[in-house]
Parts: sequence; structure tokens; C-alpha cells
Amino acid sequence: MTVLPALQAELASATNQLLATAASLSDADIAAPSLLPGWTRGHVLAHLAQNADSHLNLLTWARTGVKVPQYASVEARAAAIEEAAPRPAARHLAGLEEGAARLSAAVRDLPPERWSAPVEGMRPPPHPAWYLLVRRIREIGLHHVDLAAGYGPAEWPEAFVLRELHDCRACWPRDHSAIGEIVLRAASGEIVDRWPDLGRGPAVEGAPADMLAWLTGRSSGARVTLVPVGQPCTSGGPGLPEPPPWLTMPAPADLPATPPEGYP
Repeated sequence: MTVLPALQAELASATNQLLATAASLSDADIAAPSLLPGWTRGHVLAHLAQNADSHLNLLTWARTGVKVPQYASVEARAAAIEEAAPRPAARHLAGLEEGAARLSAAVRDLPPERWSAPVEGMRPPPHPAWYLLVRRIREIGLHHVDLAAGYGPAEWPEAFVLRELHDCRACWPRDHSAIGEIVLRAASGEIVDRWPDLGRGPAVEGAPADMLAWLTGRSSGARVTLVPVGQPCTSGGPGLPEPPPWLTMPAPADLPATPPEGYP
């Protein structure tokens, strides 16, 4: 058995949680600011709905072998989000539900051999189609937090956190890193992973979900501890280095073409 059933189940669960949050929002809630600068909650929901259809484009590419761009252009993507953002809550919910249903059907109907087909998002590198499930789960998980509507990093499933940290490390831009090492600790204090040789800078440590929230810009560093040599530790303060650009590539460059048994 491959990782596909587990990823499909995780995507369904993340989608259902997002839809529940969207269903709880009023028109006034939709117009309120999100955690993303310059975006209301309506912008976030519009992006998530249109992102579902963009993944449908890439699944069509995988199924047919004929290149279908994820978006027509960066400009068209931005314009569509701006146009849809002021819509009332009911229209946003309907758009999310319809897009999720279309994407779910395309995932269900993709022939097994086409999950290995190469596709490419708006930035290189190309990646096998099975990784589209990872990318869509990522979009939902991060932007659900951006809604600032009761779902935060503490709600991220463990599998999501560990996979995103794995891919963050795989795409780490060492030339732009002010962090020398990352130490991940369990709630018990036990070290569960260590990332050495990340660049020039101090070590930082924290729990996996707290570290992911900081590295992705979803926190200012709460419960992430700076560990400079010979200096006292500080948590979430001004002494923390700036995280490098997150996921400078949309996918690791060395993914297996065939869906693996597990990922990572």
C-alpha cells in the first residue's frame, strides 16, 4: 500500500475542518482582517477556493499528459482573489464546498499509474502528481490558521507538522539562513530531532508545532528558544534571528516518482 490513502484521508479531514470554520463566519467576520497583511478573511477564503481549482488543473495535466498551468498568471490569480474577497459568507462557503468536491472527484478518478506523472506549479522544480495532495493539505493547514477564527498551530495534526518540517529542511536555503541549528524537543524535554549546519547563526529550539509556526510566519517565535553560545536563553524575544524564506521551492527536488509507502 502507498501513502495515497493516508494523504487522501488527511486532506478530507483538513477540508472538513476548514469548511466547519467557514460555515461559522458571518458577513462581518469575512470582512475582518486575517493574519496575513493586507488580506481580510475573505481574501484567504477566496484564495483557498481558487487554489482547489488550481490543483484540479494540475491533476488534469497529470491525467492527460497535456500541460495545464496551475494559474493563468500571477496577475490573474491576484485579480481573481481581489474580485472574490468581498463576497458574502454564504458565497464563500459555497465556493469552498464546490471546489473541494471537484478536487475530491479528480483525486478519486485519477488512474493509479498517473500519480507518477510530472507536473509543475508556478515555480520549479517539477514534482510527481502524488505530491499535489501534500501541497493542498499544506495550503489548507497554514491558511486555516491565517483566518484567526479559532484554529491555530496547536490544532495541526502531528503528521502534518512532521511532514512540513521535513520538507522545510529539504528545501532549506542555507545561503540565506541566519540560523545555525534547529533542535526539536518533545513536551517531555527529549530531543526528537536536530538539524545541524543550516547556516551562520545561533541554534534555536522548541516543540515541533511551535517551530513550524515560527518558520512559516504563523507566530513571532512563542516558545521558540534562542540558544547562543555563552549567553542566556530567551524565548520569543527580539533576539531571535529572522527565519529564512520559507519553502523557496514548492516541493523537494528529490521526491520519488512513484508514490512511496510513507512520506516522509
